[in-house]
Amino acid sequence: MVLEGKVALVTGGSRGIGAETVRMFSEAGARVAFSYEKARERAAALASDCGGPHRCVAIQQELSLPAHGRALVSVAVAAFGRLDILVANHGIWPAEDVQITEMADQQWRRTLAVNLDAVFGLVQAAVAQMDRQTPASGEARGHIVLISSTAGQRGEACHADYAVTKGALISLTKSLSSELAPRGIMVNCVAPGWVATDMSAAAVGDPEMGEKIRAGIPVGRVATTREIAGPVLFLCTPLAGFISGEVLNVNGGSVLVG
Repeated sequence: MVLEGKVALVTGGSRGIGAETVRMFSEAGARVAFSYEKARERAAALASDCGGPHRCVAIQQELSLPAHGRALVSVAVAAFGRLDILVANHGIWPAEDVQITEMADQQWRRTLAVNLDAVFGLVQAAVAQMDRQTPASGEARGHIVLISSTAGQRGEACHADYAVTKGALISLTKSLSSELAPRGIMVNCVAPGWVATDMSAAAVGDPEMGEKIRAGIPVGRVATTREIAGPVLFLCTPLAGFISGEVLNVNGGSVLVG
């Protein structure tokens, strides 16, 4: 799975699934731009590990408005001159269980703003850039991968705000595929289940909750970040050149028993 000559933008790339995706894309030969919000030192170290400014750049960018997404794409294109791949990986998951009757307007709007509104701006600008580029013979004009979740497929009690955004990304994947595949831009979705990341550490590490989580996964454990990044990489290679509008479940079989 080789991406020589390609430029990728990965949002939320300083840690977790995003950081592993940056590493794997870099290993595959792509030049990679990735966004971060606060973890400046971690982002700088990752960019250095992946080849430095000529191969990998970290871009500090808040992502909670469509304009933020458009600005990020602009900076990434300025850095490397083109954009072939967009991976919309960033997102927030408010960890505290909140009943719908108790959920504050502020939480609802914040989750939708980060997880959905910014993705709209990212996709809008990325597609405009890909449309301006001439693809190599026989290759797709571009690839977009949206990161959803099992919560977007079966819901998640007391996390309605998060589940709504992830379900919307699945619908967006299908809509964009119908619209963009005729123009050579392949849009797909990866829907992870529980993954060992900083965001999930408290829940997975809790003795009672962690046992409940693992009991609902036929494989018997949570995923590693590399087990999510690998499928993302695959969907952006010529090996996936005839895949469009798909939701690739990477959850150890958990949706089937949920």
